[in-house]
This record gives sequence, C-alpha cells and structure tokens, in this order.
Amino acid sequence: MLSHLTIKNYILINELEIDFQKGFSVITGETGAGKSILLGAISLILGQRSDAKALLNKNKKCIVEGTFFIKNYELDDFFKHNNIDFDENAILRREINKNGKSRAFINDTPVTLNILTELGNKLIDIHSQNETITLNDSNFQLAVIDNYSKHNSVLKQYILTFNKYKQLQSTVNELIEKEKQSKTNKDYYQFLFDELENANLSDENEQKEIEDELQVLNNAKNIKKNLYQACLSLNNDDNCLTNQLAEINSLIKNIADYTDNIKEIYERLDSCYIELKDISNEIQHLEQHIIYDPERIEFLNNRLNVIYHLQQKHNVNTIKELIKIKESLSDNLQKISFFDNNINKLKNEISEQNKILTQLAKKISFDRTKAIPFIQKEITNILFQLGMPDAQLKIEHTILNDFSYNGTDKVKFLFNANKGNELRELSKVASGGELSRLMLSIKSLISQHNLLPTIIFDEIDIGISGGNIANKVANILTKMSKQMQLIVITHLPQIAATADIHYLIYKKSYDNITNSAIKKLNNNERVNEISEMLGNSKTATQTAKELLNN
Repeated sequence: MLSHLTIKNYILINELEIDFQKGFSVITGETGAGKSILLGAISLILGQRSDAKALLNKNKKCIVEGTFFIKNYELDDFFKHNNIDFDENAILRREINKNGKSRAFINDTPVTLNILTELGNKLIDIHSQNETITLNDSNFQLAVIDNYSKHNSVLKQYILTFNKYKQLQSTVNELIEKEKQSKTNKDYYQFLFDELENANLSDENEQKEIEDELQVLNNAKNIKKNLYQACLSLNNDDNCLTNQLAEINSLIKNIADYTDNIKEIYERLDSCYIELKDISNEIQHLEQHIIYDPERIEFLNNRLNVIYHLQQKHNVNTIKELIKIKESLSDNLQKISFFDNNINKLKNEISEQNKILTQLAKKISFDRTKAIPFIQKEITNILFQLGMPDAQLKIEHTILNDFSYNGTDKVKFLFNANKGNELRELSKVASGGELSRLMLSIKSLISQHNLLPTIIFDEIDIGISGGNIANKVANILTKMSKQMQLIVITHLPQIAATADIHYLIYKKSYDNITNSAIKKLNNNERVNEISEMLGNSKTATQTAKELLNN
C-alpha cells in the first residue's frame, strides 16, 4: 500500500509530504485546488511520461517519491529479476530536470520507465474520470473476466507459449524468404563454385612458380646459348679459365711455405679454383637441362590464363584469395541445403507449441465461459444497489479459430440501463453517470478477487446525486476498502463522511505565489469540510455531524 508521498516542484505544488494509511481515505477540495495535480504526480512514479512543463520553478528539478509497504505481496522475484535490492518498504522515485528529461529509481537503483511501470502496475490502480472509456476496450473486458476467473498462472503460461509460438512463426517466415532468395542464387553460386573447383587451386604458390618457369622457357634459347659459351670459357681447352687458374695455383703453391702471406694467397686461390670448378659443373648441368619446350609453354600459359581470368572475375590478386572465395561459396551452398531441414524442424516445433496453446486456450475459454454468468449477475446486483434496478449487463462471448495474445476468446459487454431497451455496446447506450456506476460495479467485483494493494478513484461518483444512491456508493467503497487500501477523490459528502481518513487539498498564497497543499483533517475539521460540501446551510453542520456519526 502507499504509505508516504513526497512531491517537490510539480506544477502548483512547491513541496508536499503526506502519510497515507490502510483502509478508506477520501480527498476533497475545491475545483482547481490541485486534486488532479496530486494524481498527476502519483502517475509519474507509475511511469507516466513527463516534460519540463511540469516544473513549478523552471530552474529546479521536480521530484516525486512514493513509499509502498510491499511485505505481503510476493514481489521478491521481481526485485531479484531486475537486480534491485528488496525491502518491505519500496521507494519509487522520479526526477525531472529543467530540460524535461527524467530519471527513475526503485530503492535508489536507477531503472527504466518500463521497469518502473511494471512495478507500479503491481502496486496501484488509478481510476480517472476518463477511464470509463476503457470499458469499451475488449482487452479490458477480458481482463475483468480473467480477474474473476483466477487463472493467472494459466494465462501467464499461455502468454509465454504464445510469444514463443509467434517468434517461431516469424523465424520460419524469415527462413522461407531467405530460402527463396537463396534458391534464386543457388545456380549462380554453384556455377562459380564449380568453376573454382575445376580450376583445382590448392597451392597458393602455384602462380609464382608458373610465372618463373615461363620466364625461363620463353628465353630458353638465349639462356642455353650463353650458358654454353660460359662453359667453353671455363672448361673446354688448355687455355680455359679453370686451367689457367690451376696453373697459377700451382705456381703459388711452390712458394707458399716461405711466408704466411703467400700461404694465405694460395689458400684463397685454391678456394677460388674449387668454387670455379663447381660453378662450371652447375652451368654445364643447367645448359644440358634447359630445353625449349613449346608444348610445356602452351600448357603453362593456359594454366596461367585460367588463374588470371578467375582473379579478374572475382576482383582479387592471389590464388589464396580465390581459395577463400571458393570456401565461402561452399558454405553458402551448404546453408542453402540446410534451409529445408531447419524449416521443417521449426515447423515441428510450431506444431508442438500449437498443441500446447490449444490446450491452454481451451482451459482459459472454459474458465471464462464459467465465470461470465456470475459476473453478469453480480454486476447487475451491484447496479441495482446503485439505483439502477432495470440495468442489464450481458457479456457476448465468441470463440475464434485463431490464437491471439489473450487466447481464442472475443467478448463484448452489452448494456441496457432502462427496462425494455435493446442491449447494445456501452458507448452507444450508457451516459457518463451510468458508465461511472458500471465501472464502480466492476471495480467492486474485481476487488474481491484482486490482490492489488491500492486503488485510487478520481470522482468515481460523477453523475451520482441524491443521498440514497450516494450512501450506497459509500457502502460499496467501504466494502472494497476491507480488501485493499482505497483512496477516493470525491465531491459527495456522504462518501467523505464514510471514509476512515479525510484529506483536504487547498490553495495557499505567499509572496504573490499560489501553491497547492494537503492536510489530514481532524474530526472538527471534517465537520466543517463536509458542512461546506453540503452547502453551508443552517442545518449543514448538524447534518455533517450525523453523517460522520453514522
């Protein structure tokens, strides 16, 4: 329940602090005193949107903070799931800076507005004057039936299954589209892959090796000619270079023992002779093995043209890159072949989820069908107490073939306030006062089955006049307050007098500035306030006392 509220710098409220208690509380005050402003501030800590216009002083931030006693409402999992410290007194805070940007906190932990709203919806229900519009909303109508049916666990399981079911359907549809596109490209991918596969590109160095070999083969005659001449010069007659070096080496050898310098020269010459003989043999070997081979040249040129063509086609420069492209094409082709398997697997999952959904939907529909007659009867009885003896409510129930977020049920509330008139949709037959009484009847009904800690009514008694009906409204509200904390903004003295606690919103001025304030009234102050609500006549004070005593 809401136990404490602090509001700073919000519209006409400079600073306000107030404690709330369990049971039945009323808030009264003149029109424009700030009752709606108070509700607006509470709505902020329940996740309502905000802007800089809400700031009374544009140079200061607005702060709204509510403390809720939540010990017995099984909210531990919510706090654990959102990594928020749990305390039996939960503090919800909203701050709005001068630029209109807001921050939200739960127990001093920064949270998103969605999380703040989620918790707020578990703690408090604000019924504003305009909420009667939701009576025509099919989702609200189903929620009324579900609240009475007490099958929250089944609904939660259904919603989780439905979300998974829709996600699987979405995934299958995406895969089918990708499959269509992929199959369109499959032939092209296969052609490119086969072309690379047939090229048999396995050696990343093949291109350079071919280019080097062609360099030799294309110049074989010239290379062979020069190598042959070199062989002649090195090792072909008595005057060849190797013989001359051998003769020089022999001459130096004869005197090598005379000095170390001559010995070193001999050793160097000997090394040169050995190296020159080795070079001569290698040149001779190369010359003998270099053969001009037109067929080999043609083969290598054709192979190189294949490589160049593929590189140009795929806009790359190396065989390594071509190999990577082939691997990528292979992966794409493999994925395409797996599409059918994945789609069939997902379709089987969808079929399983469909079976589960069908069972859950049947259970939900059964519960709703069972609850509808009781809801119709109880609301009609409450309307009778509220001075509408001929009012009738009929809930039209249809079971659809398709799953929706709410199951397979469609409901429509049909209403008739007067005897003999046709039952029609609420928006077409009910007046504002009738809608208010109908909403009060529904809230009264669901309060008996709802574990929501707090309900705030903003003039639920609109359109109601006359002491008898007002008293009956007060009795219904009193009964509701036994199940929860009930805070009612009212203009009826009968309701104000019935409440356990009475708060007054009023305006006060200082330094030419008008602010809204609120205070808890004592018994004498309640007599005066109710007397004013009665019209401040000569008998009003006595009537106010009697109402309070009763």
